[in-house]
Amino acid sequence: MATNALRSLWAEPRPANAPGRRPRDWALVAVLSCWSLLEAVLRQDLAPRPLLLLAVPAVLGPLLWRRTHPLVAVAVSFGTLTVVDIVRILTGSQGALLNSISAALILAYALFRWGSGREAAGGLGVILLWLALTNIADTTSLADSVAAYGFFLFAAALGAAIRYHTKILIRDIDQAKAREREQLARELHDTVAHHVSGIAIQAQAGRAVAASRPERAVEALAVIEDAATRTLTELRAIVGVLRDTQDTEFAPQPGMAEVEQLATDGRTRPCVEVTLSGEFDGLSPAVGAAVYRLAQESVTNARRHARQATQVTVAVTGDADHVRLTIDDDGSAAGRRAPAGYGLVGMRERASLLGGTFHAGPAAERGWRVEAVLPRTGTPR
Repeated sequence: MATNALRSLWAEPRPANAPGRRPRDWALVAVLSCWSLLEAVLRQDLAPRPLLLLAVPAVLGPLLWRRTHPLVAVAVSFGTLTVVDIVRILTGSQGALLNSISAALILAYALFRWGSGREAAGGLGVILLWLALTNIADTTSLADSVAAYGFFLFAAALGAAIRYHTKILIRDIDQAKAREREQLARELHDTVAHHVSGIAIQAQAGRAVAASRPERAVEALAVIEDAATRTLTELRAIVGVLRDTQDTEFAPQPGMAEVEQLATDGRTRPCVEVTLSGEFDGLSPAVGAAVYRLAQESVTNARRHARQATQVTVAVTGDADHVRLTIDDDGSAAGRRAPAGYGLVGMRERASLLGGTFHAGPAAERGWRVEAVLPRTGTPR
């Protein structure tokens, strides 16, 4: 088991999308450089100053590339420090290193946060080699030596912990998106099944009356054409969502009519009020189901997470091109976060898959607001 764990760590790839240099990185290097110059001018107990000042750019400069090239940054910075300490040992120079080199802890952190498993192992070896040499160059007590090792190992452990926490968070978000895609695909699948059933019934009726009442057969063909168009739209949506193959019950999916059922009679708190306005005829079934799911999840979140909430308002407005959904509660927004289970992630994913937009956050005055705008056709991106 231990061998498998070590192999897994060794084969660990770099995290994707490591950020590059930022303005604050340049500011950090500039501050540390100024700190080094001040130390060189004010302190009297330093190793030969020319040696230290020559080493400063090589030690601090790699901080700019610590995320994109963590092993190279560690090798250059700690390699330079190792050379400095070897020179001090061979020449018998007395004096301490600059305190500003404590910023090298950032490189130990970055190595385990952004490096691959092989890079982390190689970089850690370079760091430990330097620690051994610097303890020889500067005679220190056992407690100081242990503390030095402890600081660098803690920085490395912190980087690894944040790395795996972020990895787990990304995995959970991806799972939430996948669940929402599957649920949406199930609903689209059921809608297509109903359309196809209607097409079959109309075709049978058209055949039955074709000889005696040709005009009714023409009407049946028009209905079939409309249903077939809707079916093709829903099929494209299914392909876009990449539905997982699982058993599905062919049950009618909730829509705009079910949104009104979210309202309460005022006896429970918070009270839920639902308002529908505008035109909803001809609305895509997928959009109607999405409006219901988004409203249902928002009301559930308000009941669970909106502290001191007494009122939840659900407003749905339909126009010629879009359907707008707005949910407001009057609870305290302080400390509100995405609910456990990544409900907001799934809601945002559902709206995006249908070509819409989604936003959730504190309202201007009080409470929490959820807004979604969906195209009436539900055309996926």
